Amino acid sequence: MKNLNDIQAIQQFQNLEFIARQVVEGFITGLHRSPFHGFSVEFAEHRTYNKGESTKFIDWKLFARTDKLYVKRFEEETNLRCHLVIDHSGSMLFPYKENNVFNKLYFSVYTAAALIFLLRKQRDAVGMSLFSDKIDFYSLSKLSNIHAQLLFAELEKLLTPGADDLKKQTNAAQALHEIAEKIHKRSLVVVFSDMFDSGDKDNLFSALQHLKYRKHEVILFHVTDHKLEENFEYAHRPYKFIDMETGTELKLNPNEIQELFRKQYKDYKEEIKLRCLQNQIDIIEADINMDFSKVLMAYLIKRAKLF
Repeated sequence: MKNLNDIQAIQQFQNLEFIARQVVEGFITGLHRSPFHGFSVEFAEHRTYNKGESTKFIDWKLFARTDKLYVKRFEEETNLRCHLVIDHSGSMLFPYKENNVFNKLYFSVYTAAALIFLLRKQRDAVGMSLFSDKIDFYSLSKLSNIHAQLLFAELEKLLTPGADDLKKQTNAAQALHEIAEKIHKRSLVVVFSDMFDSGDKDNLFSALQHLKYRKHEVILFHVTDHKLEENFEYAHRPYKFIDMETGTELKLNPNEIQELFRKQYKDYKEEIKLRCLQNQIDIIEADINMDFSKVLMAYLIKRAKLF
């Protein structure tokens, strides 16, 4: 249960934790059937055996199934602190329609919820920040059930945006600078954003660099609607485009500027990739029309590199 159609089918349940469980369990099932079979998916109770340590706690039954050595993990062990950062400014509500079932913010919320579920299965502590033109929510990284319920509750609020949310502008640079100062212990910081900032781009990348300066590992999920935003695929007729953060309107036929728009967008994406490469930040393209497995796999690969 991990692709776009599946998510739309189970939205009727209106229980984010249940949806996150379905996404993760579907992902793990797919992982077992894929070339990644044997990848560390026994999250809750095992870790990889390190050569030279005692063999007392090796799980030999798991060895028989996977042909790899895993050690039983004890409940008090916490490996990683992860901090999820979600941009919920007006542009993240694109594509916007009344009663719209899916947009960039929905994609970010569902994937963040799945990561929370996955993190907790691995006994990793998780915290979260939500920002627009300021930080609207911040929590420390914790492992408790009560804390997880708080995070799910805050995410669920984002699934019912009000009229004012359409006008929320972005100040990602300021928010990320503040978050970098707030997170005192070394963490894996996972950012969901479309990278549309109302300020100077240099300030935005300076904020990402600030996270690295504070010794955090960073994954940036660049959330886009590939079809409409990158390829600019609209019908050949006049449209009225409205800036979702300022309300500015522009009437035009998309075909007249499609080539120019694609080039400028491509140049902007290349700049983002280059800046991230220079600062040793992992950047993953997260197209909302694709399923969540790419996001979850990118997280698992990054986590494996940290241990």
